[in-house]
Amino acid sequence: MARQDPIKVDDAVLLERVQRGDEAAFAALYERHQRAIYRYAMHMCGPEAADDVVQDTFLAVIRSGLGFDAARGTVAAYLFGIARHHILKRIAECGMRHAEFEDTEAMNPQPSPLAELQRAETIAQVREAVGTLPPAYREVVVLCELQEMDYADAASVLECPIGTVRSRLHRARALLAQKLTSRRKDVAGVER
Repeated sequence: MARQDPIKVDDAVLLERVQRGDEAAFAALYERHQRAIYRYAMHMCGPEAADDVVQDTFLAVIRSGLGFDAARGTVAAYLFGIARHHILKRIAECGMRHAEFEDTEAMNPQPSPLAELQRAETIAQVREAVGTLPPAYREVVVLCELQEMDYADAASVLECPIGTVRSRLHRARALLAQKLTSRRKDVAGVER
């Protein structure tokens, strides 16, 4: 039987092969998911820890032959769940409250200097506001909004019902709107 190209194989098959020691399958699985896990970790606990979280996540995949259940979600959700475990450990150990964020939005090719400055200020305000959210709310914003994960996968990662993801996201958005509105009012009051 001819071996399939790892690039054309679905994640569940790759994970099964990884558990049997297939290095090419591991490389393919890593290539598919490491950037998204890095971004998630970076948003949750900062860029200094993100590389370590990615490494710990994939080491856990190599070491552990159990844990993935296709009935509970996708391989991506499984990997994010492992990453979440390592992120929560780091947050608890360090008492982290704020995370640094990368700019993931596409830049306008020819922005005016004023538009560029306003955009940078807006991004900084949103980053600051997201960073001040309690971890449970920040986590759903990172997963659902920044990682564009669907509610079912986010619920699998967070090990909670989909309704909890929806309610946390709703509450997080309300908190962000409140923080950003009060920030604008504070700036407007200073300018007068």
